[in-house]
Amino acid sequence: MRKLVEEIMKFRDDRGWQSNDKPENLAKSIIIEAAELLENYQWGPDHANIENVKEEIADVIIYAIAMAHDLGFDIEKIIKEKLAKNAVKYPAKK
Repeated sequence: MRKLVEEIMKFRDDRGWQSNDKPENLAKSIIIEAAELLENYQWGPDHANIENVKEEIADVIIYAIAMAHDLGFDIEKIIKEKLAKNAVKYPAKK
């Protein structure tokens, strides 16, 4: 995960985008990209462009990783914490 985060941040920094990547802007970008993902399903699943779905999912993940990094979060740790919390809230069916 660390190598992927470093690659994303290098891509951003090489383009001088870090000055715009404030948490507020990244949160907005996540929502915008999620809306573009949802647009694929606007008229039902048969109309989705699967290649575009992949690209929009990647955009959402990239922005989320950048935001987590900039806020100083350990991405693996916060995901594991949330999964543990969800496991209590939504126990597995036996």
